[in-house]
Amino acid sequence: MARLKIQNPPDWRNDTVLPLPPEVRASAWAVDAACSGNPGPMEYQAVDLATGATVFRFGPMQGTNNIGEFLAIVHALALMDQRHITDKAVYSDSVNAIGWVRKKKCNTKLERTAQTAPLYNIIARAEHWLLTHEVNVPILKWETRKWGECPADFGRKK
Repeated sequence: MARLKIQNPPDWRNDTVLPLPPEVRASAWAVDAACSGNPGPMEYQAVDLATGATVFRFGPMQGTNNIGEFLAIVHALALMDQRHITDKAVYSDSVNAIGWVRKKKCNTKLERTAQTAPLYNIIARAEHWLLTHEVNVPILKWETRKWGECPADFGRKK
């Protein structure tokens, strides 16, 4: 499947400064994680698709990419809840993380060690948040094959 060639934004698109495919909602945050090794130093971030601004960035700390993707979604949802943002969506390119968020459980196989204990505390907080809050924000799949890399991508793929 050929990737969509996107211009920086077309004249008709006044809702974003980013080159986004027509079907992508600009009123959204895109999240992504990066990890050097598995496990390894992991970090994640969110980018506002309307402005191109980084909304938040966390890490690095010892973890896995899937955990980072999960935490990025929950971080975005919690921040939107805290700021009373109800008119945006969250895009993630991780099917696993979206599923974990929907099930309200980080289904990681990462070994619990002294080194990963701080991350497990953050995972517990994220799971607790999901269990105690209603999620009203759409969580949408970023279609990398059709649209290219997610705007929150760290750009480290070889």
